Amino acid sequence: MKVISWNVNGLRSVERNGFSAWLKKSGADIVCVEEVKAQREQIPEDLLSLKGYYLYINQAEKKGYSGVAVFTKEKSLRENYKLGLKRFDEEGRMIELEYKNFIFIALYLPHGGRFKENLPYKLEVYNHLLGHLRKLKNKNVILAGDFNIAHEDIDLARPNGNRNNIMFTPEERKQLNNLIASGFTDTFREFHKEGGKYTWWPYFANARERNLGWRIDYVFVSKSLSKKLKDAFILNKVPGSDHCPVGISIEANK
Repeated sequence: MKVISWNVNGLRSVERNGFSAWLKKSGADIVCVEEVKAQREQIPEDLLSLKGYYLYINQAEKKGYSGVAVFTKEKSLRENYKLGLKRFDEEGRMIELEYKNFIFIALYLPHGGRFKENLPYKLEVYNHLLGHLRKLKNKNVILAGDFNIAHEDIDLARPNGNRNNIMFTPEERKQLNNLIASGFTDTFREFHKEGGKYTWWPYFANARERNLGWRIDYVFVSKSLSKKLKDAFILNKVPGSDHCPVGISIEANK
């Protein structure tokens, strides 16, 4: 089974640049997209009825903001769109789909604000997420999405200059430590120990061309699934957003 996650920074925008053709060619069984920035009625009909895929959408109450969607070849047995935190739920940041052998959770975690004005909210979301995952501790779980945190020095091009900046503060990094300590595996690091592999680049100063990026998009799997991993990858050549797709190959259906 192949799973891909991509913060598209506007689903309508990326569709104008060939998203649906890319998705079909990807061969993925599940593709989750973050920062959809559209209500269901604003999404092109070609995407709403994409052949071979079921589509689940969680839109933000505020138009043109946030939102996640999941394209999946297999219809889910159960859906959940709420974490139990009012602001987070109103922003349409999660889709949980239950299948026979695993639970898939698509996530778009808050940024926190350039001046850390939303950092308390971000940390609260992570605490709620960890609490929710504790309720699923006996399940096979795949988490995929934009986590908006670079975990270690190796996960961004300029760690020393960003020690106290949002997405790399000690408080945020600790939340990823807590996630891993609770029994989740950072799939990309299982296969790739080297630096220089990023998933997001600022728009300014030709950052992407110079590879001045951050790895803030992840696929985590519960320990029960880690032995079934076959590969983990970053598709940094795929254009269309300031993020690129990330994904895994896994035998989760067995």
